Amino acid sequence: MLELTLKAMIAFLPVTGLAVVLYQLDSHRLLGTHFLVKMFFTGGLIALLCAFINGFVLEYMQLDFTQYTRYVSPIIEETLKASILIYLFRRNRVGFLIDAGILGFTIGAGFSFVENVYYLHLVSDAHYGTWFVRGFGTAVMHGGATALFAIISQKLTQRHLKMNPLYYLPGLIVAILIHSIFNHFPVSPILSTAVTLLILPTLLFLLFEKNTATIHNFLETDFTTHKRLLRQIESDEFTNCEAGRFLLDLRTRVTGPVAEEMVSYFHLHTELVISAERLLLAREKGIEIRIGDKTIAKIEEMHSMEKHIGKVGLRMLRPHLHFSSTDLWGIHLLEDIAPPPAHRDRLKQAVAAVRF
Repeated sequence: MLELTLKAMIAFLPVTGLAVVLYQLDSHRLLGTHFLVKMFFTGGLIALLCAFINGFVLEYMQLDFTQYTRYVSPIIEETLKASILIYLFRRNRVGFLIDAGILGFTIGAGFSFVENVYYLHLVSDAHYGTWFVRGFGTAVMHGGATALFAIISQKLTQRHLKMNPLYYLPGLIVAILIHSIFNHFPVSPILSTAVTLLILPTLLFLLFEKNTATIHNFLETDFTTHKRLLRQIESDEFTNCEAGRFLLDLRTRVTGPVAEEMVSYFHLHTELVISAERLLLAREKGIEIRIGDKTIAKIEEMHSMEKHIGKVGLRMLRPHLHFSSTDLWGIHLLEDIAPPPAHRDRLKQAVAAVRF
């Protein structure tokens, strides 16, 4: 029993420990632990799905197992892990590059955890060296490959709202190549493990360190730009920018209150983006800002406008407003940290009772 426990610790602790370290590197703490735990389990579910797919494809294609692990399974496994991140990107649930890396590594860690549980059950009598390779090599490779896919994809997509599958292709190719290269060296597993353990975490740490230094500049620049845009919306200067000219033209082409509602929607959207950026800048200084009733009311009003304008109207409107995926993520952040409706009602009742 002691021997099995030691093997399990070697198999599981390195990648989960590294995931915790990467999370601690994020000084903004933009990803909640509940969300990361959910992504960890999602990665585990992907591992179970891959086990069924790999078994079926291997039997159907009748390939040599070594050739399959080098050229086929990396494509299947990295594509399925990447699909979770693509969904998060398209839902604007990823803010900055460091968040993308942490999410990618967490999904890969969950994948490797379940994979190692399976191998521990299958070959529990394997030598300690096997579990060293699986814990420090294979597991870190899974996390690192998915993290690099996420980082590259975030870099290519953060300024684009329109779905373009080509933006995700470079990161996917990198992840598949890393996975395939690792599987090419079964004759020297200790060497491949050492190289993986040296290169991937070091690369992630360097990228995270650089990104942490640039987040502040990014926020400051966007905060200034959006405040200027808000001033333009509230004055005649708005007609001098592209978004203003588009909305002015829209008023002449679209009849009824929808055109005016689109202008109001843009105004409200800009205010909420500024609120999110103000919150993030305050967090940098160690100040936690509470989401007030006014901001919550604006979020609810924005969603009400979205329903009234409709998907077609929003699809026509958004390309002209030059909001990035990071801006939309900021609004999701406000929604995530705002008190839930039931809790807000209880707070209001408590305040009313105290005042009474």
